[in-house]
Amino acid sequence: MISPIPRNDSAIRTRRLLLRAAQESDLIPLHELFSDEDVMRYCLLQTATYLHGMLASPANGSLDFVLVLVSPSSPTDPDADPPRGKVIGKAGIWSLSNSEIGFLLHRDVWGEGYMAEALTALLGPNGVFWKRGVEGVVADVDPRNEGSMGILRRFGFVETGREDRTFETHLGWCDSVYLELRSRLAKQES
Repeated sequence: MISPIPRNDSAIRTRRLLLRAAQESDLIPLHELFSDEDVMRYCLLQTATYLHGMLASPANGSLDFVLVLVSPSSPTDPDADPPRGKVIGKAGIWSLSNSEIGFLLHRDVWGEGYMAEALTALLGPNGVFWKRGVEGVVADVDPRNEGSMGILRRFGFVETGREDRTFETHLGWCDSVYLELRSRLAKQES
């Protein structure tokens, strides 16, 4: 569990992205993202109630962020990317009670390295999570979700358990692989 966190609306800038607090103007693009069955394949479909709760959450802009494209990935082919300023996803700790991370990207930008770039800013050696006092982060991923499993393992997440039929989506029942990543400081203290 994370101690109550002060609201911190300072945005994080990476090479191609701006990670910032969700705003009312993001509700439509986020709703479109949450309405895409491919994007939400292994997630519970979210509702407007969830989106408004995200805006009101103390994690919004401190540990949970929308991802905004601010620079194209290819300077030689700028038309290959969505327009600058477009919300292309979200990433962060959405559950303060257990420090659970969640992330998703618009399908038009899958495979472009945007999530790795965002997670580096959050989970890397000098990541925002560690600077803001998070000792560890957990994840709950369906084992069929190879993309999420791969990126979490790449960042050092280790499996802590498995469970069958933990939640139901439009696909039917999903299973859970539970993963955890501890901060370097927390590892040294244990």
